[in-house]
Amino acid sequence: MGRSSKDKRDIYYRLAKEEGWRARSAFKLLQLDNEFNLFSGVTRAVDLCAAPGSWSQVLSRKLRGGEGGEEKSDGREKVKIVAVDLQAMAPLPGVTQIQGDITKVSTAQEIIRHFQGQPADLVVCDGAPDVTGLHDVDEYIQAQLLLAALNITTHVLKPGGTFVAKIFRGKDVTLLYSELKIFFSSVTCSKPRSSRNSSIEAFVVCQKYSPPEGYVPNMSNPLLDHSYDVDFNQLEGPNRVIVPFLACGDLSAFDSDRTYPLQTGTSAEYQYTPPTQLPIQPPYEQACHLRKHNLLSREDASQSPEEPEPSAAQ
Repeated sequence: MGRSSKDKRDIYYRLAKEEGWRARSAFKLLQLDNEFNLFSGVTRAVDLCAAPGSWSQVLSRKLRGGEGGEEKSDGREKVKIVAVDLQAMAPLPGVTQIQGDITKVSTAQEIIRHFQGQPADLVVCDGAPDVTGLHDVDEYIQAQLLLAALNITTHVLKPGGTFVAKIFRGKDVTLLYSELKIFFSSVTCSKPRSSRNSSIEAFVVCQKYSPPEGYVPNMSNPLLDHSYDVDFNQLEGPNRVIVPFLACGDLSAFDSDRTYPLQTGTSAEYQYTPPTQLPIQPPYEQACHLRKHNLLSREDASQSPEEPEPSAAQ
């Protein structure tokens, strides 16, 4: 990206460089904290899709204290922060990094192990796909990423905890809201000031984690599709609330929005069959004509309540 690009002139980009943040996205989490007080009472936090680490920087400075993330002597030495991403990132003070996949149960188990068997108080996720410019595709991929983050969150978040994640607002975003409301008492969609108006991104702030009674986290189908060998008939109780989506057909099937040539050269050659009646003379025109001239049969008239059949005495 050139030096004269619009992004380099952005005020939050310059502030991030001045204050030592790794990316301008750090201000998004800071502004969300100012609005929702996310860090109050948090001692165990997880940053999913953490690279390059700007949100982990915010967690380190806010929870541990100090500009450089140095621990203070006021009891904050118990704060633990775990950052998870497929890519490696530069170390941060007080942040434990896990280079792993958020769709694997082993990653959730490693997070809990770093917390010494205790669940997390806060889970944040600023992950997003490499946008293609095709809004429908980008929204779908982002929704799948959000569901994967939600899935691992159900493994590591304590009841009453908070989950914050990026979301792309589209025509089907209400489906994601419904999924989140199954697990959280309060779900709010917020757009910080540092998020550009031209972007469809926003952030869901899910508070008071309260899964349905009897819910058992299951990582066998993290993206809610049928590419995994999962028998949904074995799910019972609250686990059946999340309805799987099945897209029927594949790339070898016909596309209903395309026009295909007639198949020739086969054993059954195409033969034109004329229509049974002209398109300009549909049956309802004949029915209208019969009704208008009172030519309906007596049987049809007897079925009409406003025209009762006369009795034999009459």
